[in-house]
Amino acid sequence: MKVLVTDPIADAGLDVLRDAGHEVETGYELEGEALLEAVSDAHGLIVRSGTEVTDEVLAAAEELVIVGRAGIGVDNIDIDAATDEGVIVANAPEGNVRAAAEHTVAMTFATARSIPQAHIRLKDGEWAKSEYLGTELNGKTLGVVGLGRVGQEVAKKLDSLGMDIVAYDPYISEERAQRIGAELVEFEDCLEAADFLTIHTPLTPETEGLIGTDELDLLEGGYIVNVGRGGIIQEDALAAKVADGTVAGAALDVFAEEPLATDSPLLEQDDVIVTPHLGASTEAAQENVATSTAEQINAALLEEPVANALNAPSIDESAFPRVEPYIDIAETAGKVAAQLLEGRIENVEVTYEGDIVDEDIEFVTASALKGVFEPLEWQVNAVNAPQIAEDRGVDVTESKTRQTADFQSLISVTVSNDDDSVTVEGTLFAGDDPRIVRVDGYRVDAIPHGKMVVTRNTDEPGVIGLIGSVMGTHDVNIAGMFNARETIGGEALTVYNVDGQVPEAAKAELNDDDRIIGVDYITLNGQE
Repeated sequence: MKVLVTDPIADAGLDVLRDAGHEVETGYELEGEALLEAVSDAHGLIVRSGTEVTDEVLAAAEELVIVGRAGIGVDNIDIDAATDEGVIVANAPEGNVRAAAEHTVAMTFATARSIPQAHIRLKDGEWAKSEYLGTELNGKTLGVVGLGRVGQEVAKKLDSLGMDIVAYDPYISEERAQRIGAELVEFEDCLEAADFLTIHTPLTPETEGLIGTDELDLLEGGYIVNVGRGGIIQEDALAAKVADGTVAGAALDVFAEEPLATDSPLLEQDDVIVTPHLGASTEAAQENVATSTAEQINAALLEEPVANALNAPSIDESAFPRVEPYIDIAETAGKVAAQLLEGRIENVEVTYEGDIVDEDIEFVTASALKGVFEPLEWQVNAVNAPQIAEDRGVDVTESKTRQTADFQSLISVTVSNDDDSVTVEGTLFAGDDPRIVRVDGYRVDAIPHGKMVVTRNTDEPGVIGLIGSVMGTHDVNIAGMFNARETIGGEALTVYNVDGQVPEAAKAELNDDDRIIGVDYITLNGQE
């Protein structure tokens, strides 16, 4: 079979493909019509970040089985279009973990000891020994934001050098963090405790610009290192805080826009060290991602499971039509539950009641986990969500019962930690009409779509009117309302479908009222 490689990868990966008997064609300058023609008879396609795999490319590739990304990021691949065309998309998320972690450690030492600055001055003929008083890592506190694969590797390496480790990551268990010597803390506590802060969280709408002026003030006197994703640190704010001495130094390998502009304020600060996105630039890392990607191409062309597939359902084709209607409701229940839970997620339980228990529900459970874990480092779907749960030390349980009191089939997703739990239950009305029917035992019959607000309040006259009034004041239109209460005069819960984003000011105004117990804004269906 033909495998087209349109971005350079290590020869080791090409050898894996050739050894499997495939015809390997390389075309590193292909674009436009030439790319469409080259891919038209390809069964496999390997890219890095240089090739845009658009819906047009996928439509032209009538024989294509799989697109392999030799690396982690898949922003250049239209995964939805690939799914529509029946094409598997797979990446290589583990190949450069060690390289990125080692570069993080190197950058930490570099900023602690001003190594590049001293090097430049000595090359210029200056013996500036007295001007650089370094900071030892031993006995200092490392703050890790994002304790995924790279974050864990960095924590283990620097823990062995005598650093105390604190970490912020709401998607990893206390037990897993303790195994690598890290103490889980809240975000602000992580910043305040850190002498050195390293960033390993994904770039999402929630994390974009996560660290700005206020957050850098909490890091006063410390250093910040980022070899993860650009755009998480507000670069103008960082430059200003280094300039005024609030932040002692910074070392960055990634930036909001790359290449870094020559007029960036970061380049004006001697205590900011920059490298041109070298985190994965080692010979071993490039070989690892190349061979991993090639092995997944081979598996897909043999119709075997693909380890890092991002969009391939693992369910028998004949059973899929019966299970498919429940996939979205499971994912939605997971999203709602995760957004309602306060604190990190340590356990996920998916429960099935009624007729659904007779089906192969492995993919449905995975879809529920996708909803829970969606804001993570690489694209999460029903294929890789169970592995992410395992990597993060989150316990997942699944249970079934044929008995159900009110519905033909019912799916419940419970997320919990030692302090709290939230249960969201969903079903289908008339066969294909999804509904959230209970939230923590409150019967609501809510339509799970778009943007939602969930309020808890005392059951008193005027509270619903207050909520509607505040929403109106902040130009938020209420499209639907589903109300429930435990007892007359007790606690009530209401789910609102809204047409627009709810500003923080509206939530704050509601929370100022003593009758309001809590207000949560939830986004579904990829909307923001």
